[in-house]
Amino acid sequence: MEIFEDDITAALPVLRTGGLILYPTDTIWGIGCDATDETAVKKVYELKQREESKSLVILLADVRDLLHFVANPRPDIADVIAGFDRPTTVIYEGALGLAPNVINTDGSIAIRIVKDPFCRHLIKRLRKPLVSTSANISGQPSPAAFQEVDPAIVNGVDYVVKYRQSEAAAARASRIIKIHKDGSISIIRD
Repeated sequence: MEIFEDDITAALPVLRTGGLILYPTDTIWGIGCDATDETAVKKVYELKQREESKSLVILLADVRDLLHFVANPRPDIADVIAGFDRPTTVIYEGALGLAPNVINTDGSIAIRIVKDPFCRHLIKRLRKPLVSTSANISGQPSPAAFQEVDPAIVNGVDYVVKYRQSEAAAARASRIIKIHKDGSISIIRD
């Protein structure tokens, strides 16, 4: 049994009923919810005190899941993602099947395929994409470790994952790239 099984067992009913979780990702600590639940996504914006015009990142467990949430991904997208040397969020054109308030106004969506075992297990068991936005009030620094998460965030979610809370190693946000309609790639944040 995985060391985080109790956290997954506790987080799943919260996510399935429109609740929010605070959890470790493959990068920094994040606030998460079911990315297909518009009401849950609204709660994330309210907790972060962030404008809904600023889109959120979605986590998926497998590259093949992109076919459910992105219209016409590059045919070689699996190879592109396999070539990443660190966690990388990709902005895709043509979001599908997600809560409308998680999609950018131009119809694009930011998605990261996670390798982190906890996140992969959680997403696979939820069977839905997971919102992942930094666990901070909008405009404040992103927390590199659990100890840096603002108490307002900790108290504002429905479940706080215990797994990896004691890690002191500073994590960093993902690289962000955008794949344009013509297939070209540009780096948004390195």
